[in-house]
Amino acid sequence: MSTAVIYRPLPQLGRFLNQCGPTPLVPVQLTDDSPLVWCKLEFLNPSGSTKDRIARYMLEKAWRTGELQEGGTVVEASSGSTSIALALTCAQMGLHFVAVMPQGVSHERVLMIRAYGAEILFVSQDAGIRGAIEIAERYAKQHGALHTRQFENPDNAEAHRLWTGQEVLSQIPRGMVHAVVSGVGTGGTIVGLHSAFIQAGCQTIPVAARPVRLCGDGQHRELECCSFSTRVPGVVDGISKLYTHAALPGLREIDVDEEDALRTTRALIRKGFPVGPSTGLNFCAAEQIARELGPQAQVVTVFADRMERYFSTELFADVVAVAS
Repeated sequence: MSTAVIYRPLPQLGRFLNQCGPTPLVPVQLTDDSPLVWCKLEFLNPSGSTKDRIARYMLEKAWRTGELQEGGTVVEASSGSTSIALALTCAQMGLHFVAVMPQGVSHERVLMIRAYGAEILFVSQDAGIRGAIEIAERYAKQHGALHTRQFENPDNAEAHRLWTGQEVLSQIPRGMVHAVVSGVGTGGTIVGLHSAFIQAGCQTIPVAARPVRLCGDGQHRELECCSFSTRVPGVVDGISKLYTHAALPGLREIDVDEEDALRTTRALIRKGFPVGPSTGLNFCAAEQIARELGPQAQVVTVFADRMERYFSTELFADVVAVAS
């Protein structure tokens, strides 16, 4: 008895989305005496962030397996970039998207999501991402929607292992990566990239960049870790189920003052890289590990998203003040 093969062609994707990656990998040095860092320009992806990769990978896979049907609904809890990427991908696949977001995200991000025809459900700032995840799960059950679960879905990291990581290995001199640096939201970027490099034979050190704030006065000022940084959006502590020490042997965590992250972001923008705050965070930590490892080390980080979604935030306060 023969077994019927079910062929489910993907919905017609826009040609622009099909150009997601390969993005350039470029050496960046802010000053003559600062270390060189290899930077993956993920802000050049279609929706303007590295999240395009996971959005496309997760939804295409769900379509092939039958979890998604024509005209179906996708829901996700996200503070911004993943929601924007999913909104774009769903628009091109003919799907409905519902973003669940904490109040207080930048107005630009809200406009971008709605412009793609997506719906937004807000939770209170106090509820935060954890509250948004609960609402997204409830919505999926009530409406039969696909909850992509970016904070625990292994396909998140797999997209970077199979895709982004292979690009880096083909682009970097001698195919060698000594350290990979990323802030942790879902953890998919650092877990996926590190896995790709280790499997290729590199002895790569995984480095997580954590945004911290200075508290106290004078000589008693101390660093305090932010569980959810409003100044460096998208970096969340303690929620990801992908980001574990078991998944990242030899993990280093580097604390970066939020003010330094913003200052570095502005410096990168003035160098011609139109990036957001998480990129400044990544670059600060990457510079630190590059100094420790020495000038021969090849340190890789991600320029995660574009600056336009942060125009109404303090990142551009000085520009707005001059314009007004």
